[in-house]
Amino acid sequence: MSTNPKEPADSDAPSNTVKDPDDWTTGNETMTGAQASYLKTLCEEAAEEFDSSLSKADASKRIDALQAKTGRGKSH
Repeated sequence: MSTNPKEPADSDAPSNTVKDPDDWTTGNETMTGAQASYLKTLCEEAAEEFDSSLSKADASKRIDALQAKTGRGKSH
């Protein structure tokens, strides 16, 4: 039996690359261009106001909330 080293041994185990935005060392920095672009799209789809002053961490949390609202971005 061969195993692929690029696949996790236990796919149900939480990834060590997933970190709470509140714990990000750069979370207080201005959101990235990619975050701003995607967040604008989600805000338009959800008919909600876009806030360009969000930090990286707050933008990430807002993206998660709007993905849940719009059904976008999540494959659950």
